[in-house]
Order: sequence, then C-alpha cells, then structure tokens
Amino acid sequence: MSIQVARLPGNRLHLQHGPIDLVIGANGAREPAFAAAEDRFATILAELTAELDLLRRPVTAGDVPKGAVARRMHEAARPFADGQTTPMVAVAGAVAETVLAAMTDAAPLDRAYVNNGGDIALHLRGAARFDVALATPDGGRWGSLSLTASDAPRGIATSGRGGRSHSLGIADAVTVLAPSAAMADAAATIIANVVDLPGHPAVLRKPARELREDSDLGDAPVTLALGPLSPEDTARALEAGLRRATELQQGGLIAGAALFLRGQARLLGLPAYQRHPLKEFAYA
Repeated sequence: MSIQVARLPGNRLHLQHGPIDLVIGANGAREPAFAAAEDRFATILAELTAELDLLRRPVTAGDVPKGAVARRMHEAARPFADGQTTPMVAVAGAVAETVLAAMTDAAPLDRAYVNNGGDIALHLRGAARFDVALATPDGGRWGSLSLTASDAPRGIATSGRGGRSHSLGIADAVTVLAPSAAMADAAATIIANVVDLPGHPAVLRKPARELREDSDLGDAPVTLALGPLSPEDTARALEAGLRRATELQQGGLIAGAALFLRGQARLLGLPAYQRHPLKEFAYA
C-alpha cells in the first residue's frame, strides 16, 4: 500500500495512504511547507497501526500512547472519557493537526489548512481568512462561516449519520468549531451521537461489531437507516444534541456548533463567524 501524492487545481496538495486522505493548501512559503507535509505524512499510518490496540480501547488517564498523533488523539478524547469513548474519536482531526504542525514548523505561512475528509486543521496569520460552507451529506448548503486570525477556532469537524464512521445518533450532520482539529473531531462525534431518539421505530440499528469485526465501538448499536420523522420528533432529537453542545461550549471545549436533521437546524455560538447568516434557524 503505497503513498499517493498529487497536485490539485488551486495549488493544493493531495496525500493518500490507506484510509487517510488529505487535501492541503498553503499561502506563503508553499513548496517547503508541502515538502514537510509529505515527509511527516509518510510515517503516520505506521505510527497509528503500531498502537492500534491501545487506541481502540476506552480512554483512561493512565493509559497514554507513545506516538505524537496518538497522544493528540488521547488528549482530545480524555474530556469525554465515560468507559466507552476511545481515542479513535479524534483520529482524523489529530492527523490533520500533526501534518499542519510540520508545515508551520518548516516554513512561514500566512494561511494553511489540512483537510482530512472534512475534519480541518487551520493556520491563520495577519489578514488571512478561511471560509467554510455548512452543508449536509445530501448536498444541501445552509450558509457559510468565515474565520480570521483573531478568531479562537483552529479546528473544524463534521460528524453524523452517513459519514465515514459509524454514528450512534441520527443527525444528518453536526459541524463543530473548536480550538483544535482533534477536539473538533471528538466533539462533533459526541454531539452527533446524542442527536437521537432512543427506541424510535424509524431508527434501524445494528451492533457495530456485526458491521466491522474490529470496530472500536464494540457492540454499541450504530445507526444504519432512518425512516420518516415528525417535525416534533426531529426537534426533540436536535434539542438533545444542542444540550450536549451547550455543555461542551460552557466547558471551553468548543466554540460553536451547527446541528442538522431533516430540514431543521440548531446553531450554537456561530453568529460571530457567519459570512451568510442563517436567519431562518433557531439559535442558542
């Protein structure tokens, strides 16, 4: 399984190795930054594989992994330690962070990002800005946000039903802004898991282990399909997720979140970043 390297339109770099697929952009000393990204990326999959058994176990304070990426995962997962959450909850964001750190260590950059399947690590300096669309898996665009160097978030992540990983909830999408990409990744997953209607007949579930034998979710029931929901049920599921997101925001773990399900949305802490406001949706 070899590493694939390609240049994309818009002066972007594409790196792919096994399940890891990165799209990278940089303004400033781009070439040395891209070279550093390639060098750092070359060993990441092997580093993670070496500690995979530990990373698939529920996170504990005393069971700290050795690798740099794995430690980022562990640190991001610790606030959610509940006997079930594993460091894998932050893997995509941690990989993006690690590659971005190599780039900014190697070269002066005004603006840079590493996008790992929708989980994004950001570097912004001076007048640089990063725009991000809020969208659902079916292609529905709900608006956009604009982050500047003076804004706190440096990580953006999206989770939900229909994403790359299994979800315990029913959200179409949950997008989170957080101080780091690993934290955004973990928080988006946790919030998406509680956008839910336990026991509802419209939700089809199956134990994660039956879908993938080595899943870190074990026998937890993951969502396979979602049937029709009433507007009231949709609102109830979103409110459950909003409550969890509010707890995380009050604890300083996230800056904001956008939760989407069946044509409804709940937005938390986003007005300061909005380029195109979403006036028709409920704010917290």
